[in-house]
Amino acid sequence: MQDYEVHEESRIAQVTAVVRSTLAVEEIGPWLKKSYGDIDRVLSERQAGPTGPPFARYRMLGGGRFEIEAGFPTTSPIDPVGDVGPSELPGGQVAVTVHVGPYDAMEPAYKALETWVNEHGGKVGDPWEVYFSDPSTDPAGWRTEIVQPFRPAEPELPAGDGR
Repeated sequence: MQDYEVHEESRIAQVTAVVRSTLAVEEIGPWLKKSYGDIDRVLSERQAGPTGPPFARYRMLGGGRFEIEAGFPTTSPIDPVGDVGPSELPGGQVAVTVHVGPYDAMEPAYKALETWVNEHGGKVGDPWEVYFSDPSTDPAGWRTEIVQPFRPAEPELPAGDGR
């Protein structure tokens, strides 16, 4: 089992080109593949390639369904074309961990991230995954960064001496 190291980063907001949908968990993989292809095509047509690896941001809706935003970072907002439109990954404090292995084995990474965030503050937005590996390669080597925006806990002030 992988040991997950979680650390804090301060990130700036990142302009993105995305496709959005609401899906059941079993629909996510094929949808992501199609969506990344659609976004890449739109960016290529505009000679505005991605500036980083693909990502997917998830909001759990319950009942095994997710609201998903999948895309690529870009240098500037794009005009909407079909299902592809502009968005932004938020800036601010984030907790980050890296999972190595297949996507269906990421639950322990999310649990480690949630534990860390609860100990250091609280969640303030939806998590996203950044995919650094080609999914056509061996899943055992897939590298995925998981990012959770959070609000750091307020530092505790020392108790006064009563004067």
